Amino acid sequence: MKNSPPIIGHEAQIAELQSNIETGNVAHAYLFSGPKSVGKMTVARWFARELLLKGAEAMRDDTIRQIDHLVHPDLLILDQLWIEDVCEDWHVLGRSSNVPQEHRSKAPKARTDTIGIDDIRGIYDRLHETGTGQYYCCIIRSIERMQEPAANALLKMLEEPPEGRVFLLTTEQRSLLLPTVVSRVRVLPFFPVSPPLLRPLLQGIPSEDHQFCLHVAQGAPGVLQRFRMEKSALQEHRLLRTQAFSFFSAHPSERQKILENFGERKQELRFLLLHIALALRELRPPAFLQWSHALPSFVQHLDAHVNYALAVQQFVLTDSQ
Repeated sequence: MKNSPPIIGHEAQIAELQSNIETGNVAHAYLFSGPKSVGKMTVARWFARELLLKGAEAMRDDTIRQIDHLVHPDLLILDQLWIEDVCEDWHVLGRSSNVPQEHRSKAPKARTDTIGIDDIRGIYDRLHETGTGQYYCCIIRSIERMQEPAANALLKMLEEPPEGRVFLLTTEQRSLLLPTVVSRVRVLPFFPVSPPLLRPLLQGIPSEDHQFCLHVAQGAPGVLQRFRMEKSALQEHRLLRTQAFSFFSAHPSERQKILENFGERKQELRFLLLHIALALRELRPPAFLQWSHALPSFVQHLDAHVNYALAVQQFVLTDSQ
């Protein structure tokens, strides 16, 4: 939470959450649902900060410091996960998560970006500690990452929450969640931010790249933040755009090679599929309708952890069927 980015857009959501605090109508659990990088975690962290500051006016500066450094005793965050050969740097993990994850590094080691039952047990154990203030906040990013046992364990906590505990959950794919989980939370939908509100984030980016950046961001402030902080990100996306535009004219075997090369690089694969979707919209190839149905189906297969090689084989043959 240190050096958290500013909140861009989402005025209605901020107003509703602020009203919840002022009227004492704070729910025991919220679900922030919306596209990736649109600002759900930023708002969740802001809301947690406002809740933890309530009644702590005399120690405001110290409380803010503890929140920013993820050492506040009434704040739990499960964001980035320890994943073997992907993210094993505890210092990096500590910038976004403070839920114990040592169990993930022990045999059998975790190799996927999924939240397991042991991750939720770690949260459960901490939630029953005595809080220091009126609220105790637990933030979990992308709860669609949960395995079924973990989702069921979370459901039990939502059904019988300790007094004063507030769960702030985010998801990019509400349709993948257990209906029983959704029924026990207060849902706040988040939407892409309009280009005029995003333009201040283009500061520091060459003017000739502004339109391209806005096009790629698709209303997501987090994407523009990445372009500003990582100088190589813009070039990477231009290369992905080139690959995406050549995808539809390539032979199925060439398409298959492209996608297979991204098999273990899930984040880059998501970006490639975004550019394929944008290219599809601009190029409108002869099999436009078939591709329009096949692309979201392919993404669903990825989310459902269907055999990747088989999903790729089916997808690349879309205009041959």
